[in-house]
Amino acid sequence: MDLLYEWIQNLVCYLVIFTAVLEVLPGKEYKKYIQFFAGLVLILLLVTPILKVTGMEQNFWEIYNNREYEQEKRELMEKDNYFENIDIIDFLPEDWENGEEMETDSGTMER
Repeated sequence: MDLLYEWIQNLVCYLVIFTAVLEVLPGKEYKKYIQFFAGLVLILLLVTPILKVTGMEQNFWEIYNNREYEQEKRELMEKDNYFENIDIIDFLPEDWENGEEMETDSGTMER
């Protein structure tokens, strides 16, 4: 019974907050996007008790977290490969490679 009460309480709170957000919006051009996102969250709220009863909630969160972890790991590996393959000379001005002296903003001469 507590599970049902908590579920109804979550739905009511969500719907009140969603309605308040829609009323506060200054323009109507983003209303359909907010309604779409709110619909996805509402579906998740409606499915949560079914997942809890069937025991699938833990599996759902494990799959979600596993995919999120793998994506973050892949992005970090790509960044690591990028930084390993760059050379500092690529970021220096062309005059530096030629050994010419350059005048800085302060008027001093640098190699």
